[in-house]
Amino acid sequence: MSNLVILGAQWGDEGKGKITDFLAKEASMVVRYQGGDNAGHTVELGDQKYKLHLVPSGILYKDKPCVIGNGVVVNPKALVKEMDYLNDLGVSTDNLVISDRAHIIFPYHLEIDRLEEEARGENKIGTTVKGIGPCYRDKVERSGIRMCDYLNKKDFEDKLRYNIKRKNDLIVKYYDAEALDEDAIVEEYMGHMERISKYITDINVVMRQAVKDDAKILFEGAQGTLLDIDYGTYPFVTSSHPTTCGIAVGAGISPYSLDNALGVVKAYTTRVGMGPFVTELHDEMGDNIREKGFEYGTTTGRPRRCGWLDMVMLNYSVQINGLSSMAITKLDTLSDIEKLKICVAYKLDGEVIDYFPASLETLGRCEPIYIEMDGWKMEDVLKAKTYEELPENARLYVEKMEELSGVPADIVSVGPKRSETFIRKDLF
Repeated sequence: MSNLVILGAQWGDEGKGKITDFLAKEASMVVRYQGGDNAGHTVELGDQKYKLHLVPSGILYKDKPCVIGNGVVVNPKALVKEMDYLNDLGVSTDNLVISDRAHIIFPYHLEIDRLEEEARGENKIGTTVKGIGPCYRDKVERSGIRMCDYLNKKDFEDKLRYNIKRKNDLIVKYYDAEALDEDAIVEEYMGHMERISKYITDINVVMRQAVKDDAKILFEGAQGTLLDIDYGTYPFVTSSHPTTCGIAVGAGISPYSLDNALGVVKAYTTRVGMGPFVTELHDEMGDNIREKGFEYGTTTGRPRRCGWLDMVMLNYSVQINGLSSMAITKLDTLSDIEKLKICVAYKLDGEVIDYFPASLETLGRCEPIYIEMDGWKMEDVLKAKTYEELPENARLYVEKMEELSGVPADIVSVGPKRSETFIRKDLF
């Protein structure tokens, strides 16, 4: 058995979709274990770009089961739209599998998400307003509706109407907003559920058989480690566990079944939304990295905040996830910069620290301590067909990341295409 998780080792947007798509060729199945359609993965195949939000990135391989695990919250309307989008591009979704234990996002989740974000005023979290948090809240509150509930359509409709009435009370009486149309929601979402019902199954059975068959299972995380509800920069986080910790509960598999953890790492650092960012660049260099790397959200289109590579944060991620290897992406974006910086420690109130603080107030007072490295030319990157053909300074940069983290960079990516990915070690 050789099971592998691919997850974001920073604040998300590291290029996990491309790496998952690349490694899915060797996998028996691909499993998404947390998050919702607030995540965005872009995969390029030839001249075609595929933008995915809920569907696992392995969907481009029609012979591999692509599982949406019980740890994922699913908006049926968004899923149907994404399936239609893929079908229009000639991609079959017949190999999709949806956990019968996955919770469902409804319009009242989106509306409450929007109203709460507006009510926060200057203290906005920066949510994508996709209803993710409110749906997870209902899950914990034990008032959520799951995929398996649709198996009895009468009970499903009763539960949905009851929830709409409760949420309308909150929307009207607390937020002083307009009530949602109960009948319209029921009619629309019964239709969406009918469209996806044939994909709903007990994934525990699927996963148990896969493990029994010694299948190569590829687990795909959304967002990134620093957006984990427990280990991220709370409260500017997502509502699930994008870390390795989330796999067992989010995919119905024993934690002892996981063999390797691959952390996808940008050669620099980006984040979307609010919160302290120690290595952020508020200058022309930051703008240059954003434009060269096309650092805009797949889901929202929001410009990402950009900064130098932060090894303090990355080493925290290594520890939390037990990373066995790294996939370094966007190395090409740093081309043509004469001097590159890497943050190796923080200065906090005059003291040098090498740990990542939990308190955002404390983190906001931290200053980066940098080392400098020489850059390389883009034209030399474009010539490279193997890792060994990359410019010497680019390889030295990768090796410095390995040295500072203690984790090998088994994959190095210098562009969005499969052909621009160098495998230094087989991971399956």
